[in-house]
Amino acid sequence: MPVVSMTVNGKPVRAEVESRTLLVQFLREHLRLTGTHVGCDTSQCGACVVHLDGEAVKSCAVLAVQADGAEVLTIEGVAPGDTLHPMQEAFRDNHGLQCGYCTPGMIMTALDLVRRKGHELDDHTIREELEGNLCRCTGYHNIVKSIAAGARAMAPGGDPARQAAE
Repeated sequence: MPVVSMTVNGKPVRAEVESRTLLVQFLREHLRLTGTHVGCDTSQCGACVVHLDGEAVKSCAVLAVQADGAEVLTIEGVAPGDTLHPMQEAFRDNHGLQCGYCTPGMIMTALDLVRRKGHELDDHTIREELEGNLCRCTGYHNIVKSIAAGARAMAPGGDPARQAAE
């Protein structure tokens, strides 16, 4: 069996995996990082989004061996300790979740969106960028509101509390 080595949430990991093991399976089953969800197994829903070498990917569409040598960031690694990341706070404060199943993938997609498009995001841009993420509960209004607030809070000098309340 192939051996994969990668850095996950800042920590080096190494394991033997079957060559057909998906990255999402590796994260959930080998590393017990269960915040990355499996929603569809067909790369349609976005519940499994993680960052691979700094870019958002659907981890159900990437083999673990393809991530060999890479840096992987999961929802568990976006904030230190018990402190929430500003985007996580924005989802909490703006009711951007209901059942919470899609939330990790939405947040990881949102963080990538902010990296690529900046801190001032309009509703149209956010909705367009969320095309690959499905939510069956919220109707997206509060998710869009959460991402906009989180993006502003992530800006240098951003005030998460003030901006989340807007």
